[in-house]
Amino acid sequence: MKVTPIKTHKVTVNDKNIITIIDRYITRLKENSIVAISSKIIAITQGRLVKNTTKENKNKLIEQEADFFLAPTSSRHPFYITIKGNALLASSGIDESNGNGYLILLPVNLQEITNQIREFLKNKFKIRNLGIIVTDSKTSPLRFGVTGLTLTHSGFIGVNDYIGKKDLFGKILKSTRVNVMDGLAAAAVVVTGESREQTPLAIIEDLPFVKFQDRVPSKEELNNLQIDLEDDLYASFLRSVKWQKGKK
Repeated sequence: MKVTPIKTHKVTVNDKNIITIIDRYITRLKENSIVAISSKIIAITQGRLVKNTTKENKNKLIEQEADFFLAPTSSRHPFYITIKGNALLASSGIDESNGNGYLILLPVNLQEITNQIREFLKNKFKIRNLGIIVTDSKTSPLRFGVTGLTLTHSGFIGVNDYIGKKDLFGKILKSTRVNVMDGLAAAAVVVTGESREQTPLAIIEDLPFVKFQDRVPSKEELNNLQIDLEDDLYASFLRSVKWQKGKK
């Protein structure tokens, strides 16, 4: 696998169209490639920005954007733990870094935009097999540091299913699935960076493990990526605290 970061101008409130940015900086693509895009630049072009004022206002915004939240009083750290879009995120995914005085919220209508970007790039480069991932970063329990995750994807199968297949010694696998889309996001984010790199785009190539499909993911496929709380391996932890319901 090869990940190539792409440097852009500083994306600010003056940028209004993500397709314009994509068109300007992605100048080559081969078949069987995946383009990784930071969710932050999509959010900025959507105007998902709020002037960074008081801590109280930021907390209200976090609660407004969350599906469920745990207030900072439940931890020694001054951060909200939230569930948003079936992902465990800090502060509803709201970010201050590289915001130039604004809080940056997560984008809206993101699957639709992801599909549109894929269609635009397919037509521009006359290719068939192309994947898109929109990335963000997250923390992990018991580990320092953030890693990338995929918020939306298009053009390939997000999770490879090995259930029913045999391992090296002939044992039938009963529960093994590989999260391809988050693995790709982790690789892209560690290359594109989290600070001053100014590389919110990346091209990922040499991907023999990716199963491309010449269409957008179906609603059923997207639903199958999510685990109901009752079926989650970590349900006992997630249900042991009193989540408050957010405005989302």
